[in-house]
Formats: sequence, C-alpha cells, structure tokens
Amino acid sequence: QVQVVESGGGLVQAGESLRLTCTASGLTFDDYEMGWFRQAPGKEREGVSHITWNGVITRYADSVKGRFTISRDNAKNRVYLQMNSLKPEDAAMYYCAARSPSGSSWNAEGTYNYWGQGTQVTVSS
Repeated sequence: QVQVVESGGGLVQAGESLRLTCTASGLTFDDYEMGWFRQAPGKEREGVSHITWNGVITRYADSVKGRFTISRDNAKNRVYLQMNSLKPEDAAMYYCAARSPSGSSWNAEGTYNYWGQGTQVTVSS
C-alpha cells in the first residue's frame, strides 16, 4: 500500500531554519506531483508549496515565497521543504501529499490522492 511519511519537524526560534523530508513508498514516485500543506490550530489547511514530477515547476504560497524551497529526489522517493527565516506564523502541522498530474490548482486539496500524517513545526518568537 502507499505510504507517505513526513519527518524533520521540531521546535526552532524565529529566524532559524528547518528541512522537512517526505518519503513515499508503494507508488511510482516520479508519476506523481507532490505538495506540502500546513494547518495551524484553529485555521484551515493551506497549500504551502508544490512540485511537478520532474521538479521543473515549483509553486509557493505568497506567504513563504523567498523563504521556502521545495525539491525532490526521485531516486530516493523523497521530496523536501527547506524552510528558512522561519516566523512564528509558520508554526503548524505540515503535511506532504501526492497526486497524479493534474491541471487543477496546485493547492486544491481534493486533487491529492495520498497524504502523510504530518510533522509538527513550532516556531518561538
């Protein structure tokens, strides 16, 4: 069966960095687009970033542009989210998700087929 597992979350101070890793198994990884989403307490889940199957096209929420970088290693079935200059408002549960190539908006949650359980990111001010 398909498994999507996130790791790398933790507690950091504002201004510091974290790298999240998502490892997928049970699927042909390079057939899938990958996305990162996050959900803070009391808020709706929102799209953070997205990467096409070959890594050529990446997309970001306006709130993280210039600070976060998404990348993938198809040989390792992994996608990464490098998060720099973290802010308290970045604190959330971060989820990784996979979808078949789609013409839908990159942050349309319903278009993603597989989701991980999430990894917690906490940013202290």
